[in-house]
Amino acid sequence: MTVPDLSPNEKMAQLRPKEPMGPRITRLVVTILIVVPFIWAVVGLEISPERIYRAPAEIWVLLTGMFPPDFDDSGRIVAKLLESIYIAWIGTVMGAIFSFPLSFMAATNVAPRWMAIPTRAALSAIRAFPELILAVILIVPFGLGPFTGALAIGLHSIGTLGKLSSEVIEGVDEGPIEAISSAGGTLMEQMRFGIVPQAMPTIVSYWLYRFEINIRASAVLGLVGAGGIGAEIVGRLSFRADWPKAGAALLATIAVVLVVDAISSSIRRRIITGQPSRSVLSKGMIAITGASRAPSTEIKS
Repeated sequence: MTVPDLSPNEKMAQLRPKEPMGPRITRLVVTILIVVPFIWAVVGLEISPERIYRAPAEIWVLLTGMFPPDFDDSGRIVAKLLESIYIAWIGTVMGAIFSFPLSFMAATNVAPRWMAIPTRAALSAIRAFPELILAVILIVPFGLGPFTGALAIGLHSIGTLGKLSSEVIEGVDEGPIEAISSAGGTLMEQMRFGIVPQAMPTIVSYWLYRFEINIRASAVLGLVGAGGIGAEIVGRLSFRADWPKAGAALLATIAVVLVVDAISSSIRRRIITGQPSRSVLSKGMIAITGASRAPSTEIKS
């Protein structure tokens, strides 16, 4: 009896096992859980095809009204941009200082569970409120102004940096810690010489990345009167005649954010990998400042 020749596809169909029912049901359930809430959200937001169709034309009217930008009030724009940078920097420093000890208290490989669990819960509670909501709450006791914005950004940075730093601490190599413990080192010595040298580069990179985020957040806080360039942009957009000045403020904000991102990215790359950033903007900043030039090894007589 001869066996009929099978095509490659038929052979693969015979060799391929039948897919179990469990994964198929799981994929179906996950798809439903994604699609149904999405449709419900679209209906709840009253997103209509007509609004989507009109949006490009309205955006074009706004853009043509803002450009060409008017830089007559460049001094005021620069002052507001510096205010946003001050807010972001103070908030980042505040977050870094207070989140560092809290991250050790939240790390399960360092702190006991009775301390780690409440600390994690507190950090999660802080992160539950966006910077904008925190600014609205803090305006009541502290009033309007950049100080309130710095406090709002600082509080939110504590929650975010505390969580990220605690995860870095939990992921360190246990070898050096065990060696210090075997040699009779105390818990403080284990943290100082076993954990901090391993975790600090990544933690510092998170601090820098958080500063990038805070630059953007400080611009938004101006909407509620918490200082920064956001109030200037919104105020100019309220009157069509001031749209070119709003365009100037917007362009200046974008330029500052790009420069800060490039510098921060270059520093973070240097910290993590030991290599300078390869982006064009970072190379331009390095060429201007000479920040990453290698020290000369020439011996001067």
